This record gives sequence, C-alpha cells and structure tokens, in this order.
Amino acid sequence: MAVHTHDDIDWADRLRSLRMAEALDAEPMRESARRLLKGMPEGPTILDVGCGAGGMSVLFAEELASVGAKIVLVDATEHLLAEAHRVVRAAAGDRATVETIHADVADGGLAAKLPPADLVWASRVVHHLPDQQAAIDTLARLARAGGLVAISEGGLDFNCLPWDLGIGRPGLEERLLAARGEWFAEMRAGIPGSVSMPYGWNIALQRAGLADVDSFGVLIHHPAPGPELLREFIIERLTWLNEVANDRLADDDHETVAALVDPANPAFLGARQDLFLQGAKTVHCGRRS
Repeated sequence: MAVHTHDDIDWADRLRSLRMAEALDAEPMRESARRLLKGMPEGPTILDVGCGAGGMSVLFAEELASVGAKIVLVDATEHLLAEAHRVVRAAAGDRATVETIHADVADGGLAAKLPPADLVWASRVVHHLPDQQAAIDTLARLARAGGLVAISEGGLDFNCLPWDLGIGRPGLEERLLAARGEWFAEMRAGIPGSVSMPYGWNIALQRAGLADVDSFGVLIHHPAPGPELLREFIIERLTWLNEVANDRLADDDHETVAALVDPANPAFLGARQDLFLQGAKTVHCGRRS
C-alpha cells in the first residue's frame, strides 16, 4: 500500500532510487561519517532521524564496528524502516545494537520516545516537513548535553547529462531542474501547516540553541563513463524529474525524455558512455550546550 508523508511523496516507492543514490554517495559520505564521529565517546548512541534506506547509518556502523554503538533508526515510512534495519544490522557487527522507531519527525513529543543521543543525524528530511524550524528544534532536543546535531540540507544541484544530447533542444537538464524547483516550491506551499523559513540552515541551528554551528561540503563526483549503476541511477533520476515537471515542462522536452529512457530507442541513455554525476551536499552541524 502506498505510504505518503507530509509532502505526499510515496517514499517506499522510491526505495530503489534511494539505494542507488546511497551507493553512489557512499565513499564521499564515509569521510563525513568519520568527521562527525571524531571525538565521540566509546559506544555512542546515534539517532538517524528520517533514516530512509539507512545508507548513512551503514557507514556509522562500519566505522564504529571495533568500539560498538547503539544506532536508532527513525522513520515515518515502515517499509523504509524495515529495509534500513536490515542493511544496518548486517553492517553493525556483534558490538553494535540497532533499533527502530516508527515515528514522525514533526511529532513534538518525539524526544520522549528516543534515548538521548551523542549524535543526531538527519539527511534531507527537514525540508519536507511543515515547520522546518520546529523540526530543527526537535532534533536539538534529541541530543544529550554536549551531543552533536548534524543535518544534510542544501548544496549544489546534481548534473549528469551532456548539454547537447543529439536529440531535442540542448540544455534539457537545466530545464528539468528549473521545473523541479518550481514543483518543490509548490509542494512546500501545499503541505498542510507549512511555515516559511526565510533564513539559512546555520541560523536555524542557532535559533534551536545549538552552539559551535559550522558546515562543510561533500563533493559527489563520478566522471564519465562511470559504472553501470551510474547509468541506471541517471535513467531513474531523469524519469522522476520528468514526472514532477509535469506541465511545467514543454511537450517536446517530455518527448525527448521518453526517448532517452526507452531501451528500444536509439537515443537510450543506457547505451551512452558520456554520462557522469557531479554535485555537492552540505552538512550543517551544531552542539547542544
């Protein structure tokens, strides 16, 4: 059964795309995991809030395999939660425990359901919630005194296509991303109880009472031709961008995308050797006093 959250997106249906993205992001994000875990007490408690397919917690578990940890996965989509538990449990080793909590990040009582954490992690979750500042405030309350709160939000758009594909008008990807931006703005405005947050993530962390607020970027770069997984991911990504673009994109661009993702079409992206993936994520963090 389709499961929808505040943003009315069926995240369970997007599990395959989430897994592919996490696989492509794994090595750059491993460095981020190490950076966030530096200085943690032995056997820390980690909360992965809005864990999705569990990719970052897999990295946390692998990095902490020798010292142990308690990793608590939190998500509002039960199917994703079960899948995350499976992959994180497989990576955790004998010294780590993995628990799951089916809960909504927008639940103001969330802190009472979870143990105090040494690290609270939330990746690309907050911008899907009605009141982003309230969500950040909740994340801050989940950390124990001295604990770290880290969110992955913003960064640079991911690009993957040559500007001229030899079919349709050049610049297709730019138009798809622009249409996605319009869709996102409309999606946020349509979330029941949506509250604007007209300032940056660093300010949101400061308003939540966190200290030592900082941020760092993570470059994701897979040069052409890349592995087969890259081509599969790009086809899925293009299909999704085309769907959310809907009538925000011209008919001829929709026709071009249909040709690019059709294995029977000579223009099929899966046969190209010039696809790439380049973009950046930003991690913002602060410490609870």
